[in-house]
Amino acid sequence: MESLNARPLLKWVGGKRQLLPHLRRFYPAVFNRYVEPFLGSGAVFFDLYRAGRLRDRDVVLIDSNADLIGCYESVRDNPDAIVRALDRLAAAHARGGQRHYYDVRDARFNPLREARRASDGRIAYTPELAAMLIYLNRTGFNGLFRVNASGRFNVPAGRYERPRIVDRARLLQVSQAFSNPRVRLEYGSFEKVDEIAGPGDFLYVDPPYAPVSRTANFTGYTSSPFDTRQQRRLQLLVLSLARRGSYVLLSNSTAGEIVGLYDGNDQARRAGLRAHRVESRRAVNSNPARRGFVDEFLITNVEPVAQSS
Repeated sequence: MESLNARPLLKWVGGKRQLLPHLRRFYPAVFNRYVEPFLGSGAVFFDLYRAGRLRDRDVVLIDSNADLIGCYESVRDNPDAIVRALDRLAAAHARGGQRHYYDVRDARFNPLREARRASDGRIAYTPELAAMLIYLNRTGFNGLFRVNASGRFNVPAGRYERPRIVDRARLLQVSQAFSNPRVRLEYGSFEKVDEIAGPGDFLYVDPPYAPVSRTANFTGYTSSPFDTRQQRRLQLLVLSLARRGSYVLLSNSTAGEIVGLYDGNDQARRAGLRAHRVESRRAVNSNPARRGFVDEFLITNVEPVAQSS
């Protein structure tokens, strides 16, 4: 029997768990396919999945991070082998702590992922490689995924007394969600959705946010940053999707360039898009005193439902 209890498996900068109460107001009542061009932790996918909103629907989940898609594919196909590998990693971490973390990161994870990288950038993840990514995600600093200019994962170890490295139930639930024959995982650019989405399809679009200041730049999840040029390409795609009758829900910062692209833009208004400011908790900052509430934009052509009291 299908379980609908799946929740995100990986901690991911920009994950939308805190924003879900606002996002739910803009889920269309009826839609055809569900498409995400920036999957990340998949918080909205799993929210819709748990609510039963994706039953009997085609789902396309896209991300340009080859490690993320490779890991999810392995979780889908080999969950039991990943759990066994995680058990071994957890036992070794209990003995070696940070020393074990850096050994896994530098001597095992980075060499293996490069050895399994194809010419198009895809990485053919094995269960062992997926387990290492999950282990590094659970024990690394703030659950970051960051690579240097050479493409090597370089997140330092976190300071956790008892990290939960093995969560067998969650991993199996995520595997079941991805194993649905109508759910498709794809590695590639957000622009793939231009060939996929049609009238009545629902797209949640969650790009790396435009920085609101010089010190608030969290766009580098891959070796290619998501810069102003990319934000403008995305805006053209969002306009096209709205004009063809897709339901679009996009989240981003309230940076000036985003105001200009969506909130102060006549083309966006004519396409039926409106920018709604909402308050969200900022969970990641190197200075704990700066973690708090910030304004974000939800940009959509879906009319909001009233919030329940």
